[in-house]
Amino acid sequence: MSDFQRNMSLTGEPPKSLTPGQKISTAVGFFGLAVLILANFNVNFPNKTLWLTIALSSILLGVIGFSWASYAGKNAGIKNDGVMFKSFTSRGLLAWIGILTLSGFYVILYFYPEYLGLVQDGENTGVIALFDPLSQLLSGQPASQWFVYGVFYTLAIVSFGIKFIWKYRHNRYEIIRTISVMFFQTSFAFMIPQIMISLNQPYYDFKNVWPLNYDLFAGYRLDQFLSAGNFGVAMLIFGVASILIITPILTFKYGKRWYCSWVCGCGGLAETAGDPFRHLSNKKLYAWNIERWVVHSVVVFVVVMTTAVVYSYLKGNESASSIGSWNDFSDKVVFIGAQDQKPIHEVVLAAQEAGASRVVYVDRSESESPIELASKEDINIPFHVVNEENNAGSIQKIKEQKQATLVPVDESKSAFTIVEGTQSAFFDNVWLSKEAFVWGVIGLLTLIFGLVFIFRRDRLAKDAKIGAIGYFVIVIGLLLFTYFDPSTNLFLFESWKLNQFYGFLIGAIFSGVIGTGFYPIFGNRVWCRFGCPMAAILGFQQRMFSRFRITTNGGQCISCGNCSVYCEMGIDVRAYAQKGENIIRSSCVGCGICSAVCPRGVLKLENGPLEGRINSDAVLQGQDPDLMALLSNNKNS
Repeated sequence: MSDFQRNMSLTGEPPKSLTPGQKISTAVGFFGLAVLILANFNVNFPNKTLWLTIALSSILLGVIGFSWASYAGKNAGIKNDGVMFKSFTSRGLLAWIGILTLSGFYVILYFYPEYLGLVQDGENTGVIALFDPLSQLLSGQPASQWFVYGVFYTLAIVSFGIKFIWKYRHNRYEIIRTISVMFFQTSFAFMIPQIMISLNQPYYDFKNVWPLNYDLFAGYRLDQFLSAGNFGVAMLIFGVASILIITPILTFKYGKRWYCSWVCGCGGLAETAGDPFRHLSNKKLYAWNIERWVVHSVVVFVVVMTTAVVYSYLKGNESASSIGSWNDFSDKVVFIGAQDQKPIHEVVLAAQEAGASRVVYVDRSESESPIELASKEDINIPFHVVNEENNAGSIQKIKEQKQATLVPVDESKSAFTIVEGTQSAFFDNVWLSKEAFVWGVIGLLTLIFGLVFIFRRDRLAKDAKIGAIGYFVIVIGLLLFTYFDPSTNLFLFESWKLNQFYGFLIGAIFSGVIGTGFYPIFGNRVWCRFGCPMAAILGFQQRMFSRFRITTNGGQCISCGNCSVYCEMGIDVRAYAQKGENIIRSSCVGCGICSAVCPRGVLKLENGPLEGRINSDAVLQGQDPDLMALLSNNKNS
């Protein structure tokens, strides 16, 4: 066989087969996967701790070994050899097999966890049982499908992060940001929440900010925070501060890259495990138009859903003083919280007139003398005083319409039972009224809309202005109409249905099944680009009010197209570089790969003053005065 290289390509042919080191590493990694698959088919591994360690270590060593075999002994520099020809990274047969495998896993994870071995009222089986020892060690609880997924997710970011660092070892920016996402995923997203559970605190990922964490203000989450004492309230305050204070400040200083490329778990997986697929993002204009409308529609959806959920929670926990004959308490048990301005006996009378079957006062004080009715005149329904701490479990069961027994504070009185199926109404005197919340939302949305159209409307395209006005009018109109019509649900639908539909369509199908499962077809940032509401909000601020930009030295550009090819967000970077125009795109996550793959050093990620940040009138290629005049006319029209 001839030793001559007859391929005319200056870069040489991509390898036709794996090297011995890559083959051995692949075998080691697949051995670890095989152990997990066998465990899912209920193969009995006598020492679960040992076999779980072997499985996870094999996968980790397999990826690291493959990376070593790929890059060791080679000069530092980006090696994307053969990505356009390999079946797995060029939408070939292996890519479709990968899609079916990943998407199938996500479908089972979200909708059929019992096939992974999850058992609600008993010992786990399958692969979830294999993770029980690790879960017991970290949180003191049996593993769930989400714990297993968290381990897989963290393992993927760490192992492929090491591969990424080896590949980009000549680029300091890429090394530091990859270490950052590995750290935040391992500590903030995985370890800290598990430790908090072991300390009987609510599960909370501090880096998962609303609206990405769309359940942050769900009723059950608010109850968890409020029932966890001062620490729980502090977590809730931090969640609100992350939205209104922390993210705007950091985005102003550094652009959305501080979150999307340095902190976020979705971005972390895309940048590490998804690195081989970044060239698959669609660069066409129609994809950009679809992206803008879809991702901002998701933002509107999550704002509407969250507003409805919080309003519903406040409505169900409003002041007991608001109880009156207009309430429909037919055969309901009414629970009231701390004593309000209205005397207790008047509250009980009002609840009785509204049809309540009994009233229960939930005492949160440490007083030994329970509260009593000042007058029992005309009161014909039972009234009880119970201690919240001693009856917390029973109260939760009653909320779920399950049978439960409550023990009164007065030991001379006997316990009473609320039968299964009994409906209840809770009035806990929450400090924020539903009216104040609705008007606060209207004020905030109006303020943002007004500021943008007063100071930044020149940065919005024509269709963006039309879309913004249309969405604003529809949302505010629906909000006011349904708010002033007590017989109608806020935004027409029940809040739990909106939350459930959003969780199914966006939280499961879009972010999971499509967002990760379709890496080999749509690229590694399909979720971040088309569906992530957090990315859309940060991108909006990045475009309107941020110091971040990618500067271009157009005179050095040779139009090779590397920057556009490897832009995971589908931005035609070369078009900006050819004109010497700064790149200020709301979708840009600041990953820096465009700068890394540029052979001429044309692109640079910078934070600078706001003045002159957007230079759309930069010198065009060829420096043709007629083109400059045309650009000026288009800008003024």
